[in-house]
Amino acid sequence: MLIDSHCHLDFPDFEAERDDVVARAGAAGVGLMVTISTRVAKFDGVKAIAERYDNVFCTVGTHPHNAGEETDVTADLIVALCEHPKVVGIGEAGLDYFYDKAPRDLQAKGFRTHIEAARRTGLPLVIHAREADDDIAAILRDEAGKGAFPFILHCFSSGPALARTGVALGGYISFSGILTFKKSEALREIARSVPRDRLLVETDAPYLAPVPFRGKRNEPAYVAHTAAVLAETAGVSAEEMAALTTENFFRLFAKVPRPAGKGA
Repeated sequence: MLIDSHCHLDFPDFEAERDDVVARAGAAGVGLMVTISTRVAKFDGVKAIAERYDNVFCTVGTHPHNAGEETDVTADLIVALCEHPKVVGIGEAGLDYFYDKAPRDLQAKGFRTHIEAARRTGLPLVIHAREADDDIAAILRDEAGKGAFPFILHCFSSGPALARTGVALGGYISFSGILTFKKSEALREIARSVPRDRLLVETDAPYLAPVPFRGKRNEPAYVAHTAAVLAETAGVSAEEMAALTTENFFRLFAKVPRPAGKGA
């Protein structure tokens, strides 16, 4: 079984055929999906999708792009929303200095709020990091000093220093379709350096479709192509990588119930 640890099934790209997208994922061997919140104000829509499908779970949080819109989101609110049985993670939150759609101080404030919620709930924080490696690392180190919290650096496309910091602080690294791109050898080199018990795979659908679908709308079924390239990169079989990333997922997203026969 494969797991798509990060997709956006609530986005309009999937509105007309969400049932078919989920069915195609299952047919491709993708047993579970986590649909990721980007606005707490729109969490009800994300939650409804998770409630509709047995094999879909969700997170709650504010994307850094939207940090300026949701300055009233508190750790208490996030923690309360996490009580829902289908909410298995927090975020995505973090820093994005590439688009800079929200003031950087508000991005950082929101990031720390989500970290507090992750620390209090024990649920993993899904971290968005783009062109902000040094500040992400600094905040992670500072917050880890206040108490441990689980996290994942999602859709990893940062440098090796942030990968090392994340792993050193107990975090996980998730790779998307970017790993399959011809010009991503530097990223594949980073993937080789990540301990195998910290690897996950994702689509970030509808974005970043892997080769051979690059340029098209992405969907959870395509995570198999990223996993295959990650397996080749790590020098293991596709079956071994599927088992490895699935085990890692359940260790990190511990609130997700394991399907029968998937181990202790």
